[in-house]
This record gives sequence, C-alpha cells and structure tokens, in this order.
Amino acid sequence: MKKLLYGTIFALCLSTATVSAAPSVNGSTGLINTPSADVLQEGDFSLGYYDLKHDNVGVFNLGLANRLEIGVAGFHYDKQDNETMLNAKLSLIPEKVLIPGLAVGVEDATDEKDRSVYAVASKGLPLGFRIHAGVGNGRYDGLFAGIEKQLSPLGLVTGNNIFPATSLIAEYDGDDMNYGARISIIPGLKVDAGWRNDEAYYGISFTR
Repeated sequence: MKKLLYGTIFALCLSTATVSAAPSVNGSTGLINTPSADVLQEGDFSLGYYDLKHDNVGVFNLGLANRLEIGVAGFHYDKQDNETMLNAKLSLIPEKVLIPGLAVGVEDATDEKDRSVYAVASKGLPLGFRIHAGVGNGRYDGLFAGIEKQLSPLGLVTGNNIFPATSLIAEYDGDDMNYGARISIIPGLKVDAGWRNDEAYYGISFTR
C-alpha cells in the first residue's frame, strides 16, 4: 500500500512538470512572465509564439548541454523598435520527489531591454499542484513566485482523463499578478491564454 501511495505521489509530481514545461513569454522555460527551475534536456528544443495585443513575441530555446538551456526571444512592437533578448539558464539541482529543483539564469544578457539575473526553485506537490519561487534583479526587482494546478491530475493513474491535460497558472512577476491556462493538445504542443500585465494574451508552443 505504501509503495502504491508513494508511486502515485511521484507520478502526480512528474505529470505536473511534464504538462507545464513550455517557454514563457520572455523566452526561458517557465510560467507566463517568470522562469521555472526546469531546463530543456540536451538536444531538445522549444518554439513559441505569443500575441500580447500591442506586440508579439517569437521564442526559440535549445538544450545546449547537460542542464544548460539557451534561447532567444524576439519582441516585435507596433510603435517602437523591435528588441531581441538572449537568455541562458543552468540547472544546479534537478527536481526530485523530496527535493525542489534549483536553477540560475539570465534574461536579456546583452542588456538590450532590461538585463535580469535570477535564481529560482520549483517543486511539484500532491494533487496536481506545483510551486515556484525566485529572486532576481532587473525586471524582477526582488522576489517573484508562481503556482500551477493541473486539472484531472489523477488521469495518469486511473487512465480516465476527461479533459486535455491543462495547467492553471497564477504568478507574481515582481510587478504584476498574471493568470493563465496552458493546455496540452498533443505531446509537446501547448496552447496558452490568459491575463498578463493587465492585458489579455494567447500563444502556442512546441517542445521536443
């Protein structure tokens, strides 16, 4: 019985991380506006596009080496010059059943917009919850945090998942509260929509 319980908790934690793994609006693998401790595996990549009402963003990330993710986020604005952010993130401690993952990273390394260095921890919890918390400078201006809730988290255990795998997300990015949903259409392909920086957004991404 204990083995079944531990196995179920382990599956729930892993399933939440799998469902939510996708690029954030600012590029790095994460939530809406904030990074998580997740990094792409070596050789894997992610592509993303986000419509932010007055501008849009194209994202590309690559697992360059073991525990190292690099990427670029290109912002196209309606009424100002475009900007390209170069990002990198290194996983220091991979997430395990009893240990949170820990990563450090930099967004906009060339300081074209607002260079931000950060450290972030992520941990999956029972019942489909996952929490993230970090500290950084630049646009984070101190602490940032987020929480995810996977709908129908028992689907992997019971095999009866009625809805597509979906994560509800709420985060504080150091300045604003953001809210969204991330829906997995097929393995690797996800659709995002929600409320970011007081405006609606939507996007699509593919991770392999």
